[in-house]
Amino acid sequence: MNKSILVMLVVVLFAAAGCTKDTVTESYTFYRPVYQTKAEVRTHIMADLPAPVALPGKIVRKDQYIYLNELNKGVHIIDVSNPANPVNRYFIAIPGCVDIAVNGNYLYADCYTDLVTIDISNPATAQLKKVNEAVFPHRYYEGFVADTSSVIVKWVRVDTVVKYNLKENLTHQLTMKDVWWASPPMFWSAAYSSGAGGSYGTAGSMARFALQNNRLYTVSLSDLKVFNIQQASSPDFVTAQSLSLGDIETIFPYRQQLFIGSRSGMTIYNTANPDQPSKQGQFLHSRSCDPVIADEDYAYVTLWGGSICGGFSNQLDVINIADLSAPTLVKSYPLTSPKGLSKDGNLLFVCDGAEGLKIMDVTSPGAVSLIKTINGFEGKDVIAQNGLAIVTAKDGLYCIDYTNLQNARLVGKIQLIKD
Repeated sequence: MNKSILVMLVVVLFAAAGCTKDTVTESYTFYRPVYQTKAEVRTHIMADLPAPVALPGKIVRKDQYIYLNELNKGVHIIDVSNPANPVNRYFIAIPGCVDIAVNGNYLYADCYTDLVTIDISNPATAQLKKVNEAVFPHRYYEGFVADTSSVIVKWVRVDTVVKYNLKENLTHQLTMKDVWWASPPMFWSAAYSSGAGGSYGTAGSMARFALQNNRLYTVSLSDLKVFNIQQASSPDFVTAQSLSLGDIETIFPYRQQLFIGSRSGMTIYNTANPDQPSKQGQFLHSRSCDPVIADEDYAYVTLWGGSICGGFSNQLDVINIADLSAPTLVKSYPLTSPKGLSKDGNLLFVCDGAEGLKIMDVTSPGAVSLIKTINGFEGKDVIAQNGLAIVTAKDGLYCIDYTNLQNARLVGKIQLIKD
């Protein structure tokens, strides 16, 4: 089994009290990976007891349930039928999961390099139906070469202290079993989109999976993949094509188009031929993270600078897409640190960092106005539908009632639990 890896160590040196000047004490915190075979992993991809929410990722809403990705670990199924009391019902363990989509009674998710299809017709008895192997070869841990026969299912924290004599051993190392890391490596993920239609679940604006035309479209940093999902329980890989702009982050399906956001712009693909999307138009902007959604003749893009995406822009761009081949900027609106966004009618919901959730009137795209700010949390992504906004934040999942817009308020929450 090949577990060759670059070992990363964080070492804090202390002069040991009462020791000679030649004795050094080093305190280490390591994270050791726990492996399972792929066969073992797949036997556990099923509904289980609820697990604490600690590191939330992508979000999808379908009927009374929120499907919330726990980064690299799986999917929480949360019942929001009573928004004042959201209930964490079940957890599906899916190691290496960072992207999800819901098509009727089926949940699609990545499991490292594989695509898994899970029957959620009864969330309490959710179970694995199909695995498409090795369809996401770009998925990886930074600096980590995955073993071909086993996968990491969790990381165990280990605290230890080592003393040694400088005269006898100027350079030394710990004895390690398999691989040790200074912190749990983050599985590759740089994504942020929202789309709805028919039996499809509504995704947040941080998605790399999109459903349209009985197809599942997925994006990586540099390519677009197509899966035929006419038989929802059994996706079939169709094709992949390179995306010239690169640094791709989001995908948003609307009408017969895919709006693909990258760190340098938005590209529009036409899906008249659902198996061979073709480039239709492009809008370039300054370098930054860029979730994008679209509605009618306008697209809405939040630019978030000062992050891994680079750049310094923090703003909302409203883009006229009446001519899909030549999108044009209507106006930019300054914000603090905008991330996810969602739209319900003429209301635009924007997560604006530490300022919370901003509700805006976009009746006139050239004169967008702020209606209300709901603060007290650092929002990451939002899904707004029929008077209920679900917000994932740095410290929890929030339910916000906006049926009475002027009295929009927090009504329920699931608190994150940190290790």
